[in-house]
Amino acid sequence: MISYLRGAVLHAGPDSVVLDVGGVGFSVAVTPEVARRARAGEELALHTHLVVREDALSLFGFAERDELDVFVILLGVSGVGPKSALGVLGAMSIDQIAEAVQAEDDRPFRKVTGIGPKTAKLIAVQLQGKLAAPRAAAIDAPAGVGGDVLAQVTQAVAGLGWPERVASEAVAAAAESASEADRSSMQALLRLTLAALGPANGAARV
Repeated sequence: MISYLRGAVLHAGPDSVVLDVGGVGFSVAVTPEVARRARAGEELALHTHLVVREDALSLFGFAERDELDVFVILLGVSGVGPKSALGVLGAMSIDQIAEAVQAEDDRPFRKVTGIGPKTAKLIAVQLQGKLAAPRAAAIDAPAGVGGDVLAQVTQAVAGLGWPERVASEAVAAAAESASEADRSSMQALLRLTLAALGPANGAARV
């Protein structure tokens, strides 16, 4: 089982990358977000799942381990194949998936290419109790920090390429150590968070 790869990007397409690992090129199917962040010549690390079929061996890769875990859980739903599972993770964040499942709302899944109404309903039902609660709801705002400011800064950081969980935790940490004035300013808190995270291309190497 190939469960992790780290190497230089040889090629990045809209839904796959080729990694040079020890002189061997591995073609890995990825979400559009990972494909957009990948740059030829730069190092990329992926948590991977190998799908073995009679006529092919296919690798699917994710920037974060918890994305891989959700991918594997999705594969356990009747009617969901690896491409459909990857499509769900490409269209929805882990929090959005957890929220939809928690509410037994199949509508978000029906919007994913390759997921029909019946399969969408099965996902919402069969994933009950298998996913953690939405992480955004689990992180409390530090004392004196408005939830709106935290949410706005988290959204801005995630929009720059960092995974949502990394962005949320970094914003919370920055708010804890910030002055009262900086805590109430979106611009100031964003600047502190980005300074702590470092260069944006680091997000693609998680």
